[in-house]
Amino acid sequence: MTVLDDGDARLAVQAPPLLARFNTAGVIAAPDVQVARRLGSLVGERDEDVLLAVALATRAVRSGSVCLHLEDAQSFAADAETPPGELPWPDPAAWRAAIEASPLVAVGVDGAADRPVRWVGGRLYLDRYWRDEMVVRRQADARLAAPAAPVDDARLAAALDRLFPDAGDALQRQAAAAAVDGRLTVLTGGPGTGKTTTVARLIAVLQDVAGPLRIALAAPTGKAAARLQEAVHEVVDELGAADRERVGTLTASTLHRLLGWLPGSATRFRHGPGRHLPHDVVVVDETSMVSLPLMARLLEALRPDARLVLVGDPDQLASVEAGAVLGDLVARTPAGDGGVVRLLTVHRQEGDSAILPLAAAVRAGDAEETLRLLRAGHPSVELVETAEDELPGEVELGSLRADAAAAGRALVHAAREGDAAAALRALGSHRLLVAHRRGPAGVAHWSALVEQWVGEAAGPHPDPLDPRSPWYPGRPILVTANDRETGLYNGDTGVVVADGEGLVAVLGDPDSPVRVRTHRLPAVETVHAMTVHRGQGSQFARVSLVLPPATSPLLTRELLYTALTRAREHVRVLGTAAAVRRAVQTPVRRASGLRTPL
Repeated sequence: MTVLDDGDARLAVQAPPLLARFNTAGVIAAPDVQVARRLGSLVGERDEDVLLAVALATRAVRSGSVCLHLEDAQSFAADAETPPGELPWPDPAAWRAAIEASPLVAVGVDGAADRPVRWVGGRLYLDRYWRDEMVVRRQADARLAAPAAPVDDARLAAALDRLFPDAGDALQRQAAAAAVDGRLTVLTGGPGTGKTTTVARLIAVLQDVAGPLRIALAAPTGKAAARLQEAVHEVVDELGAADRERVGTLTASTLHRLLGWLPGSATRFRHGPGRHLPHDVVVVDETSMVSLPLMARLLEALRPDARLVLVGDPDQLASVEAGAVLGDLVARTPAGDGGVVRLLTVHRQEGDSAILPLAAAVRAGDAEETLRLLRAGHPSVELVETAEDELPGEVELGSLRADAAAAGRALVHAAREGDAAAALRALGSHRLLVAHRRGPAGVAHWSALVEQWVGEAAGPHPDPLDPRSPWYPGRPILVTANDRETGLYNGDTGVVVADGEGLVAVLGDPDSPVRVRTHRLPAVETVHAMTVHRGQGSQFARVSLVLPPATSPLLTRELLYTALTRAREHVRVLGTAAAVRRAVQTPVRRASGLRTPL
């Protein structure tokens, strides 16, 4: 049984007895207790069974869920390694009755609107998340039910024939037709299935049959937006002259920038219900990373007659915040119906790469096939097995060190010479991914280790450097805060290079990088390694993934799948067979009501 000691910051001060018992057992944390106590004090609610439910609902949101399924409440004890039988769980029927009778709780869809907690269908919501879920539900349903403006059927057929001429393009063609006919299209598929190609040609179809249209491309992070823009341009450049002219030069931005990011607020934007976006079509890539609150703000900001195209892979990690909106939207609508199209055919694969078959085995939950492919000796896939519950030692780290040192040496030398394009390409040649931020399996440990390897491989800088300065040529950086002035956003990556006049950070596309003097940069951190969540939306030539021990609660199918699909040419997994099995057999479960009819 996991028990918190008196000095642990997760221990709530002056918690009521029942909440204190669950808090010291590690099931709920101090913030969960304080939220429950604060909300209870607003209406004089002292029933500890009700306050425990509210604390668990808060804990659920911190874990990525939108609500608490009361019947699943004891799963939090499993996560805390606390046997459920050792805790005084309320009787289910009495617990439910207490919740429904509480002045703290609005009961049902039409319950009182001024209460901070809502109870619907066995699910307990903090009011903010209930409201956001209802926005997404109602907006999505309205868009799926309402057809777009009619178009010339003959012109549409001709455009589809021209832009999707191959017999294997049937699903891509279906997605384009759905975007013309409806106001919400959900386009999903795994890596290499042609999602971006479909988006670019879909836009060309729309501009032909319903244009001219104002198009917005967006993604949750700056890196994902840059990749979307680059990929769309590559496809558009291959189109005929007339289609290229209709589409024009599209630019992509982060969702925060599209909505009008307001400094000092993470939930309010310039565009919303009273000030709609001017665009006729909005395309959002990497939608699996979009949280429920952000999706609600986007839907509120769209004009009722605008088209929305959501693109992504629902098998990837969901947002670090609450919700799994893309997965919910896909699950609540049958494939091919109501604007949801899932691409199945893999069009892009490096030679006879085993990466995509490996990802498919993980997605299918087949642990033995996953291990077989990892151990098969294919040049594109590698498993470095470690001793049970131990991190890799020097022998196991040999191939990882070689890749990290080679990429780092190329990056540092290019940065010293002022070659921004070469430095950025080197930055994308290899990336070390981990599951945890802290601890022996976390980013800090591995980033420091890789930095040491790179320093040894690159050698000292030929000119004396100020030892007090954090800036040096070849420092890889990750932006950790949005900054409107520089146009940089949380998740952007780059390199510090020497340019003859001093040091400048270069970020984005190697062929047209953004340049920002180091003194103007927002908050950044050195990025020799990153979490899998941070790597989402990016791709690298080679990827190394260090798995934590099999007991880690972060080991999930989505984490492993997302990490594997960041690699274009080669992926290396370092960890135990038990950790691989645990990851493949543990899908993420995020509680939500979006999949359930009201």
